[in-house]
Amino acid sequence: MRLRRILAVTTAAALTTTGLVAAGAGSASAATVPVGRGSYSDTRPAGAEGPQNNSGGPVTPKVTAAAADRPVPTNDWWSSLAFQRFADNPYSENMYGHPLTYKAVSGGLEVGYPTASAIVGDGRQYEFPHQRDLTVGLDGLNSPDARAHDWSDWTVTPQWSDGSRTFRATIGHGMPFVYAQGSGGAARITTASAPEVFADDGNVLGVTVAGHHYALFAPTGSDWTVSGNDIRAGLGSKDYFSLAVLPRTDALADYRAYAFSFVTGSKATWDYDEKAGTVRAGYTLTTTAKEGTETGTLQALYRHQWLHATDPLTSYTYVSPRGTMKVREGKSFTTEQKVTGVLPGLPKSSGPDTARLKAYLNEAVNAGDPFSGARDTYWTGKALGKLAQLVPIAEQLGETAARDKLLDLIKGRLEAWFTAGGEAEFSYDADWRTLTGYPASYGSDKELNDHHFHYGYYVLAAAVVAQHDPAWAADSAWGGMVDLLVRDTANPSRTDAMFPFLRGFDVYAGHSWAAGHASFAAGNNQESSSESVNLSAGLVLWGSATGDTALRDLGVHLLTTESEAIAQYWFDADEEVYPGDYTHDAVGMVWSSGAAYATWWTANPEEIHGINVLPVTGGSLHLAREKDAIRRSIAEMERENGGPAVEWRDLLWEFQALADPAKAKAAWDATGGAYTPEEGETKAHTYHWISTLDAIGAPDTSVTADSPTAAVFAKGGSRTYAARNDTGTARTVTFSDGAVLNVPAHSSASGNGTDTPLPGDPDPTPTDPEPTPTDPEPTPTDPEPTPTDPSPSPVTGDTFHLRAGGTLGTTAATSPATDTIPSAEGGNYDGVPHRPLVYEVRNVNGTVKGGASTDFRLKVDAGIHVGLGQQVRISYDLTGDGSFDRVETYRYFATDPLPGYEDYTPARTGLLSSSGALGDLRGGTVRAEVWGAIGKAPATLQVGTGSVLTIPFE
Repeated sequence: MRLRRILAVTTAAALTTTGLVAAGAGSASAATVPVGRGSYSDTRPAGAEGPQNNSGGPVTPKVTAAAADRPVPTNDWWSSLAFQRFADNPYSENMYGHPLTYKAVSGGLEVGYPTASAIVGDGRQYEFPHQRDLTVGLDGLNSPDARAHDWSDWTVTPQWSDGSRTFRATIGHGMPFVYAQGSGGAARITTASAPEVFADDGNVLGVTVAGHHYALFAPTGSDWTVSGNDIRAGLGSKDYFSLAVLPRTDALADYRAYAFSFVTGSKATWDYDEKAGTVRAGYTLTTTAKEGTETGTLQALYRHQWLHATDPLTSYTYVSPRGTMKVREGKSFTTEQKVTGVLPGLPKSSGPDTARLKAYLNEAVNAGDPFSGARDTYWTGKALGKLAQLVPIAEQLGETAARDKLLDLIKGRLEAWFTAGGEAEFSYDADWRTLTGYPASYGSDKELNDHHFHYGYYVLAAAVVAQHDPAWAADSAWGGMVDLLVRDTANPSRTDAMFPFLRGFDVYAGHSWAAGHASFAAGNNQESSSESVNLSAGLVLWGSATGDTALRDLGVHLLTTESEAIAQYWFDADEEVYPGDYTHDAVGMVWSSGAAYATWWTANPEEIHGINVLPVTGGSLHLAREKDAIRRSIAEMERENGGPAVEWRDLLWEFQALADPAKAKAAWDATGGAYTPEEGETKAHTYHWISTLDAIGAPDTSVTADSPTAAVFAKGGSRTYAARNDTGTARTVTFSDGAVLNVPAHSSASGNGTDTPLPGDPDPTPTDPEPTPTDPEPTPTDPEPTPTDPSPSPVTGDTFHLRAGGTLGTTAATSPATDTIPSAEGGNYDGVPHRPLVYEVRNVNGTVKGGASTDFRLKVDAGIHVGLGQQVRISYDLTGDGSFDRVETYRYFATDPLPGYEDYTPARTGLLSSSGALGDLRGGTVRAEVWGAIGKAPATLQVGTGSVLTIPFE
């Protein structure tokens, strides 16, 4: 259980060392905590800084004693309750729950419902700013601060206490209710303007404030009294009351039914259906009945949710900065989305000119400083990502020396960061339960900004290494440090004592936040949504490469969910989110209160449009779902820019190629390669990306696959299918249009989708590309269980049994099985594999035997069919680098037309051809391919027992 084991081991190690002292610089108790071959420090490097307020003073989590032992979600919509960014504000900044907005003050909780947008910043930003309609609290409450007392996936309960009175209020995303509990005073609500009473039924009061309708609910037997802007109700022996914002006044009866069904928690779950190519997400509230027996509630869904909801919704709606929110009656709802896959890189094609691509590749690989002077976490990450994108290109070109140099560069820099005590290291802060890389950058240390932006590059680069060097990625080597970065940024566990659950990702909002201290009136923000997706894509590839399917599935869920949020909120794909008087087609950053056509460092349109594109990787393919939005974005950039891009032209060409490859290729051709690449790009990658898509077409996201590392491209009515297989067995990837692609073990492949399924694969029945939602009541299960460690010991021995499922094993099965050798269909495939059965073993060590040769005995049977001949090819990849150094093809074996197995051996047929030379196996791969060379009928191959391959190695 890879992830679970790492949680247990590293948590114990960290708590042992960090429990001695808070993680402050210069601590005498500083220790280095080993993780496999790597390590991190439990204290910051000398002179380094940690979380602080705007005056430079250190800050620790502002929570109650009941929450003191819990990791704080530092980047959530409400995190300013816990991270006091301003020294003079011990309460909170503006918090945007949607539809309601909040702010903690000394007397309780300000509540607002902004329904009118404002266009500010010279037309660049739209916002629905927090404006107080009322404050909810207790009579006489004057608390010196507000602290986070309890929280769950998208709800939070702040607490106020002044010694005589204690007040708590549970609030959350999508919650039209505020659930209040208090002692020491009557319920008190003060309004920002004179309230208009539209309903009065003792303990239930309806008031309109600033045009917004609220229902106030006191315990049965209580009575609300209104005096000017002051509204009070005695609680008697009770300690609870609630309020709700109503979509309209006649909704009071429906909302009254749930007034005392208090929300006590929230939980998001996900379930990736690999075969169907869909991911389901469940959103569930837990409640308790303060009065009566009703335990249901009402929830408002964001647009990215209700577009894919499988549950019925009511007619009630709310206004929000994310467009219309729709109301669901019930404690849970489920969404279902089609999955767009992630690739390590685009497939090989005839598009790029080989010589030109090699020249660009060599230019990048042999650069004097491939890391461009990077020292901090962000720019080091950018450089790692740049080099990682070149690895698949080098492999496609057969440039193994260049590929290995790239991998060595990546490994060397990662290992340097993964070892405490050097010029760069990761340090754990026990107060904030976070792992910070030093040298830090852009507030990643002082404000806990951007960890998901920075570390996503490390995870994706490590995934590329793991695809080629599984031993490096083992927990006992460097994989444990990678998993620590994953846990810091996207921890799937709610019980991990070292890190909070999904630090950066807001599960209900559907996207990440750069930080959580909300030191702006507009709340939190996220600029580079694409760098957030880069982390999710890294989780998919890292989980796939290491066999951690739970982590892989988390990445699928995060990427799929955030992809829809990006489409709607960053690109307004349906043109239904941005206010009607906002004139931009895309934004550079999303704020809690709205969005802005801006970046943090420049007003240049190229950067504004490009910041949500970089880095361009095989995880960027999801953007092609909204091709019209891409076209609108490019058109607006050129209008605002006064012409085509100049500074970030490569990124924007690559973006354009996801919708219109020919136009992007024409733009590339017009420059002749004479331009300066963006800092995270190379000419090799940009040329490969654009020319490949020009050759095979833009991604066709209407077609899904039964693999998260597969994609489809379409041009002129034809499709190209591509997939990555990181398992140790060849597999068949089946697409929702019925296409089939066979992918060898630990390899990438592409084709036209006409392959015959490999033995042992399920029938390639097309999955429904528009699946009918199933009953939404069951909620997907929590995905915390993880598979076993996928890093096996090296294989030794010289005798291998052909096994069902396409493997070669050192032991025979307990009973024989059969695989069907496809018919040659009347053709002559002598020496040319045709729909072969493939059997493979990886990570083999052995010393070549002088004078020995390959031997095999294959049990084949043609039944009663005449004129059949089966053929075998044995291939040796001596180092496991994907390139076969020795290939031996044997003459086909003409089987008799009598039932019963015959022995196909080299002695009976002889060698037809060979290439290359044998050498010692060091983590090598051995492959056997069996096919029908002649004949018009299939034959049978006995596997499991009987069919054996003997290789000339000790």
